[in-house]
Amino acid sequence: MKQALVKKGLVYGEEVPAPVVSPGFVLIKVVNSCISAGTEMSGVLSSGVPLVKRILKQPEKISKAINLVRSEGINKAYKQISGEMEAGKPTGYSVSGVVLAVGEGVKDFMPGDRVAAGGGGFAHHAEYVEVPKNLVVKVPEKLDFIEASTVAIGAIAIHGIHRANLTLGEFCVVFGTGILGLLTVQMLAVSGIRVIAIDIDPARLKIAERTGAEFIINSSETDPVKDVLNITNGYGSDAVIFTASTSSSIPLSQAFQMTRKKGKVILVGVSGMEIKRQDIYQKEIDFFISTSYGPGRYDRDYELKGIDYPYHFVRWTERRNFSEYLRLLQNRIIDLSLLISKVFPVEKITEAFQSLKNDSPKPLFVILDYGKPEKDLSEEGQKTNRLIHLSHKKVNNNIIRVAIVGAGSFATHMHLPNLHSLKNKFSIHAIVDNKGHKAKAVAKQYGADYATTDFDEVLKDPDTDLVMICTRHDNHGSLTLRALQHGKHVFVEKPLATNIEEIEAIEHFYEEDPGKEKPLLMVGFNRRFSIYARKIKEYTDKRINPLFIHYRMNAGYIPAEHWVHENGGRIVGEACHIIDLMSFFTGSPIEIIHVENLSPNTGKYMSSDNKSIILKYRDGSIATIEYVAVGSREVPKEYMEIHFDEKSIIMEDYKILRGYGAKIKPIKTVRSEKGHFQELEALYQSIHKTKECPIFLTEILQTSRIAILAGEK
Repeated sequence: MKQALVKKGLVYGEEVPAPVVSPGFVLIKVVNSCISAGTEMSGVLSSGVPLVKRILKQPEKISKAINLVRSEGINKAYKQISGEMEAGKPTGYSVSGVVLAVGEGVKDFMPGDRVAAGGGGFAHHAEYVEVPKNLVVKVPEKLDFIEASTVAIGAIAIHGIHRANLTLGEFCVVFGTGILGLLTVQMLAVSGIRVIAIDIDPARLKIAERTGAEFIINSSETDPVKDVLNITNGYGSDAVIFTASTSSSIPLSQAFQMTRKKGKVILVGVSGMEIKRQDIYQKEIDFFISTSYGPGRYDRDYELKGIDYPYHFVRWTERRNFSEYLRLLQNRIIDLSLLISKVFPVEKITEAFQSLKNDSPKPLFVILDYGKPEKDLSEEGQKTNRLIHLSHKKVNNNIIRVAIVGAGSFATHMHLPNLHSLKNKFSIHAIVDNKGHKAKAVAKQYGADYATTDFDEVLKDPDTDLVMICTRHDNHGSLTLRALQHGKHVFVEKPLATNIEEIEAIEHFYEEDPGKEKPLLMVGFNRRFSIYARKIKEYTDKRINPLFIHYRMNAGYIPAEHWVHENGGRIVGEACHIIDLMSFFTGSPIEIIHVENLSPNTGKYMSSDNKSIILKYRDGSIATIEYVAVGSREVPKEYMEIHFDEKSIIMEDYKILRGYGAKIKPIKTVRSEKGHFQELEALYQSIHKTKECPIFLTEILQTSRIAILAGEK
């Protein structure tokens, strides 16, 4: 399918794999999408700024870049960041079209429904999009797709008006008459609000006047504050809805000055934020921020999980704002005839965006047209190509062909560079990701044969030797089992699974048909493969008595709403590393587990990621694991002490190894060496030589079960 991608100051139409519908999502054949002149063009222009300047303009990214350089080195860090920039970014957040398919759990829609959808990150400029159900609404029968494609922008205007909470006959200034401003003018006017429109563009002010503004003010020709005070008999406006986009703080200061005592200013657009106390203090002005389409925006429970807010308590959610806007359009309460400037075919994506930058006068709504869907939706579905071939390279039989599933940050920053450096052992064969543009970009960067959004493509591909699963934790178990059942070797990033049922299903796979050769299963418990762990193991294997091990993982605070706390949480998702490492050192089964949780006094911290785990092994060894989220980030993340036979070994953050009473050669490295590279080398040897996984299946299953148990306690 064709999708708009932003690269180096321009927007290109690029062929990428079409999406596959996920549970809770709706797959839409897009008919029209609406380009936002303000939000999207600012993103396009910033993409043309050199990388270093872009980082310097965003202080929060400086520390991130420095940390990346420290951990990976300057060359590797630069390649990673520049590779992401080369890939381009999707753009767009407002579309209309026809439902092709619905995911599991979606009951409000069915194939063939005419719909509109919004949402940055979902409703892209693309021929096919996959959008969460709470960001999709049905289009009224008499409304055309072009008008419906403006749904998200209309909802932004509605939410700004809701924030103002005005009543019949009150004055409201609309500061800025771009798309949002002109929609706001119309909505206010039909609500009985006396509208004053301010801008520096006379053509747009004329449109504002024709669509409901009672007064218009050109702020480049006159003092807008004095004019508003004159119009309102010296009192000032009851509210100002700021819909302009500017880096200057002067217009916002003027907005405060023209507002009456105890009035309101609502920031919908973009402004410089140097606020003067004298502008707001004496008049006790309320300053409101209007967030996008309304309640639900940026809430993962609402948007991604489909959990709605109760109607009686949250009257206007973003989805209800979408529906109301479409109703206003259908009933001709809002008229877009003066606002829609041009409609471009999808083949002219670049030209469409260039028109917003170069044309004079500047267009308002610019629409992309993708064509109507096939009458037979099954035929339309056959057009949704989910695989893009990029090359076909021949590899030797002794090289393992790898399909990467999930091209997230860990895969692209860790596994892919390591696989690439081991190209005499591994060939990056395919990239699978639910975001087609990312799959293709990563596939091109690493010379993969193809990119796809469909996991089934690599399962039925006879050339796939190894499936490397790097997705989020919730689907590790199911994807692993499916790949194994298709005869593929599997490397799955930890955890193996997030519930006991999935672990038992994988165990059953290996138990049935005991005489049959089965593919290998490897879980990314990398720490046991580090040079530090291997050196310690060499020494502790010579012990006489059991081990007493203390391990601290200073994991760091992550807010409760973050996804890492779901599906078993951080103990299942990360502490499993340490459980595996303890078992590696002892070489003995776990017989007793005891868990104690921190009991925080405040709601910021949680018990679930502040745990002390005590493991007692059959050989008498004891391991205590402290998983801490309340510690200082200035303290190194990982620290271990091992005591036995009047000897002690200390390992600090996989950078320093020292022995006390033990003649162990000290190790010191600049960066944390946690064994990610070495685990791949071990896996290669297993597949080609030993035919046994470098981690025994019994240990993998034990670690996975204990992690789940510890997470539940």
